[in-house]
Amino acid sequence: MSFAGIDVGSLTAQAVLIEDGRTPMLKTIGVKVLSKSIRVKPNPLDSARSVMGELLEENELSWNDITYCVSTGYGRDKVQGEGLAQENMSEISCHGIGAVSVAPRVRTIIDIGGQDAKVIRMDDRGELVNFVMNDKCAAGTGRFLEVMSRTLGITFEELGAMAQRAPGSIELSSRCSIFAETEVLHFLQKGHDKNDLASGICKSMADRVMALVRRVGVEKEVMMTGGVAKNIAVRAELERMLNVRMLTPNLDPQIMGAYGAAVLAQRAGGAL
Repeated sequence: MSFAGIDVGSLTAQAVLIEDGRTPMLKTIGVKVLSKSIRVKPNPLDSARSVMGELLEENELSWNDITYCVSTGYGRDKVQGEGLAQENMSEISCHGIGAVSVAPRVRTIIDIGGQDAKVIRMDDRGELVNFVMNDKCAAGTGRFLEVMSRTLGITFEELGAMAQRAPGSIELSSRCSIFAETEVLHFLQKGHDKNDLASGICKSMADRVMALVRRVGVEKEVMMTGGVAKNIAVRAELERMLNVRMLTPNLDPQIMGAYGAAVLAQRAGGAL
């Protein structure tokens, strides 16, 4: 049997298939996880069809091979409404369950996506304790880093490595992403080092996320999920500010929402 999760976000869409074995909530045993990630299309339904369709084709499977599917992310309602999923669940639930499934000790999850950032607290039974979300401003999200990377003339993927190489760091005073972009342009025009600017951008991101963490509180162990978890500079700065060594999941942190959705599909489909 195959259980599926589809996560349609603001910038990317992910699909996950869990084949064979079982994934109890607090332990992962004998599971084959297949995944795919793409840039979103204008219509969330097209994104869902494309990402899951490509994943199925790559593994010589069809939609009929899916026993149960759960959708999540911004487009979750439409994906379920068109029959691509039997159920939809919030990103909070999916990231929380996904993180606890791969790392039972995790208690705090910092999820930074394209257009929002979330801090989620879980208890020792894997139940939600509290969460806070920032979805009102681009600052503190993947979109902020994407815009800043473009301003520096580099890719999103290069930003973290540049920041780690920086001999210094240039502090950004603007709290708004639009004004921060203008500020970065100003520094570039004055000939400041791009590495130092990359460092300042990543630290600015960490500062914004820490404001959310303080509202929820932090309990060890801590894990980052979402695309920004791949930025080594943001992760390192958050570890320094929190005085923790974050857990590293054994799968791509960007697919954690879709993975959690697939775990919930297992439960709903009667496999657990």
